[in-house]
Amino acid sequence: MTGWLLERPVGTVAERHLAEVDIAGRRVHVHEVDRPTLVVGSGQRRVPDPQVLAAAGVGLVRRRSGGGGVLLRPGEVLWVDVLLPRGDDLWEDDVGRSAWWLGEAWVGALTVRGVEANVHRGPLVATEWSAAACFAGTGPGEVQVGGRKLVGISQRRTRAGARFQCAVPLSWAPAPLVELLGLEPRERALEDLTAAAVGLCELDAEPDAPEALLAALLDALPA
Repeated sequence: MTGWLLERPVGTVAERHLAEVDIAGRRVHVHEVDRPTLVVGSGQRRVPDPQVLAAAGVGLVRRRSGGGGVLLRPGEVLWVDVLLPRGDDLWEDDVGRSAWWLGEAWVGALTVRGVEANVHRGPLVATEWSAAACFAGTGPGEVQVGGRKLVGISQRRTRAGARFQCAVPLSWAPAPLVELLGLEPRERALEDLTAAAVGLCELDAEPDAPEALLAALLDALPA
């Protein structure tokens, strides 16, 4: 991990999503989820009724990067932000190619764990549900296993650099997300989302799989 600074920010999911982060150098932020929170994209239109969220005990945050909603729950997701300053050797002006290197790092880490994966290098693959649910579609640089999405990556670019926000579900059970977003027809939405993604622990059953994958990712990041 030569050249990368590892940090573990604290605070609520909202505080960490909305914070202005320093992108003066290469950094990796590893986050813990403090409470169930639905994180929606900056331009997302489908947002649950606050009363529905309150009844479910789920908070709501609108992140500054694009893409669909992600339901973060304690102990159920590996959340890693990778910060890259503009002008870095890894920087790519073409947004469609800008996350390829990061996807390759995730693939390298998964390979170490015995999981065969690939980076999506084509344009955004949108589906009926992807505007509302992140893992229903696949964007450039994101990682798939057997055609199912495992690593979701959203990106916010500023004059200082880019903040790549990565989410890896440990298990993939989209029913709560379908319910919160009110996707209809519900049965078809649930069937489609279930087939669209996969959880890490379905692929790597070792008890330390999340920590081991994180360690492998840190080793796989370009020096």
